[in-house]
Amino acid sequence: QVQLVESGGGLVQPGGSLRLSCLVSTLTFSNYGMGWFRQAPGKEREFVAASNWFGDSTYVGNSVKGRFTISRDRAKKTLYLQMNNLEPEDTAVYYCAASRTPGVFSLKRNYDYWGQGTQVTVSS
Repeated sequence: QVQLVESGGGLVQPGGSLRLSCLVSTLTFSNYGMGWFRQAPGKEREFVAASNWFGDSTYVGNSVKGRFTISRDRAKKTLYLQMNNLEPEDTAVYYCAASRTPGVFSLKRNYDYWGQGTQVTVSS
């Protein structure tokens, strides 16, 4: 079983930065695909960014490209999402996800495990 625990959310002004973390707790090491999604009130959960387990292959969604960066520290079993130049439209609950299948995925159906989410609010 895999448990994902997100942290780092909060309130930030437009133009500010936040770094989200996702701690992966698992008894079995495996080559998991990892990703970040977000869901704003009244909207569908949407893809933000994804990475393979080794961190050498990543993919960032068009809506955040150039502002958000995904990375991981395998030794710490932690996935990160660095968010810069935040906009009010980035306000959402951000979820970490893991896939038992190795690779980089942008579709929700490819992920097997989800965290509880962390709230990010961008407002002045």
